[in-house]
Amino acid sequence: MSRSTTVMGPVRAAEEQVTGTPDELAEDLRPRRVENAREMAPSDARELSRVFFQRLRTLEEGTREYQYTRNTLIEMNVSLVQFAARRFRARVMGGGLEMDDIIQVGTIGLIKAIDRYEPEREVEFSTLALPYIIGEIKRHFRDTTWAVHVPRRLQELRVELAKTQEALTDVLGRAPTVKEIAAHLELTEEQVVEGLVASNGYTSGSLDAATGDSETASPTSPAARPLAEIMGEVDPAMELFEDFHTLAPLLQQLDERDRLILQMRFGQEMTQAEIGAELGVSQMQVSRLLSRTLVRLRAGMLAV
Repeated sequence: MSRSTTVMGPVRAAEEQVTGTPDELAEDLRPRRVENAREMAPSDARELSRVFFQRLRTLEEGTREYQYTRNTLIEMNVSLVQFAARRFRARVMGGGLEMDDIIQVGTIGLIKAIDRYEPEREVEFSTLALPYIIGEIKRHFRDTTWAVHVPRRLQELRVELAKTQEALTDVLGRAPTVKEIAAHLELTEEQVVEGLVASNGYTSGSLDAATGDSETASPTSPAARPLAEIMGEVDPAMELFEDFHTLAPLLQQLDERDRLILQMRFGQEMTQAEIGAELGVSQMQVSRLLSRTLVRLRAGMLAV
């Protein structure tokens, strides 16, 4: 082995340390403790884990010794989590995540593997643990790293779309069209578009992030301004323009008196009594004419 395993007694004041091989330590695990389990060499951890698994099977769940044995198994095998997490390094960095968070997620998979491992099957623990660890990390990416919540089916479709786009790009020598992707996946074009739109919710950018080339832009240059300062806002006049554009042909269909009443009421802000006096009709007639005209215009705009 690369180095000896060090254990110590439960009474730290005694500072009793014993060294030896895992087989030698297996004879008396109850009164001793493993020192620095996380720093143990992988080969030592693998051998000593067999001993601890055998010991775990004989202990009553919930006891202090059971908890110690289980926790030590976790500490000794964290290197499996670190090994599995390395394959996701690019994805972690690209998504602005922390590797420590992925290690924690992978450790959940390690704990599940420890609880389900059966030594009598004579299967290496790592063979069982790695699929649990990788599965937990993948589930974390799938369920919690989206910038906005989207249905599970669209999360899964995003993965299929990414694989298909990469495969078709290699074959066609260019980016595939929506129609080509739909034909390859045997989906409708609408489903593909829905999946592509949903993919935009996977990542998000900070409004405080500087725009332009951060390496060449100076702090005082316009390119270094936060994104929030240069993003456009909703212009209420745009919606008003659309309403006027829709309303114009409807107004042309009204007779001259109805248009005049609308102009005096909403353009000149005259009261119904003042309009009635101007046209020589009663206020009640003005009210009925105005209500009828507004209902007609409203119905016409909703029908567009």
